[in-house]
Amino acid sequence: MIKELINIKNLYVQVEGTTILKGLNLIVNQGEIHAIMGPNGSGKSTLAKVIAGHPSYEVTHGTITINGFNITHMDPEIRAHIGIFLAFQYPIEIPGVSNTDFLRLAYNCKRKANNLPELDPLSFFQLVNEKLDLIGMDSKFLNRNVNEGFSGGEKKKNEILQMSLLEPVVSVLDETDSGLDIDALKTIGNSINKLFDQEQGMILITHYQRLLDYIKPTFVHVMHEGSIKYTGDATLAKELEQKGYNFLNMKTLQ
Repeated sequence: MIKELINIKNLYVQVEGTTILKGLNLIVNQGEIHAIMGPNGSGKSTLAKVIAGHPSYEVTHGTITINGFNITHMDPEIRAHIGIFLAFQYPIEIPGVSNTDFLRLAYNCKRKANNLPELDPLSFFQLVNEKLDLIGMDSKFLNRNVNEGFSGGEKKKNEILQMSLLEPVVSVLDETDSGLDIDALKTIGNSINKLFDQEQGMILITHYQRLLDYIKPTFVHVMHEGSIKYTGDATLAKELEQKGYNFLNMKTLQ
């Protein structure tokens, strides 16, 4: 039996009085990867932030549930403990905080919230090194401050390292391919494939088909003016790359 992980139903969201999402619906089941594409300003990144619980975005109508729990108005940290993970398009730098301390605190906070024993520094070090090997990341990054002086590809690898440790129910990757060269894109794509579990779900937000050369989506959705206007399979992304969005005539799609 297919298990539903996240259900977004008739979602309306506004920012500073302007409505951005307008009746958006989306269901992600176990083992599914949903790619979301669309023109600039269609609401893709807004959707990512709303799922994660960004306080600047007000849900005026609709619901978001994960594993049957209504998280529509929950704080971001509670959503993270329940199993939501957001990989940022532009990961921020945190001077003065080592990557090891940041990762261990995040990992243990989630374990504590789920009534699991926290890992001591040595046990965590062993765990994180296993994850580093899996995604091909150098251990030297553990001793550096969070994302400080990292290249674009290194920052994105660090996001994937966080995802591997937190083992989310649903991962939302907001333009993870942004700013990556060809080699970094391949590395990130292959790392995500290694880490993705058939009990998990994933939402990939992207402008370009190139990321989907490495990560095959179950569905491709096209957003326009705050809602999903069109859904297809993995071949839709290639068609969009060749023809653009105009061929869908999204103004007439419901």
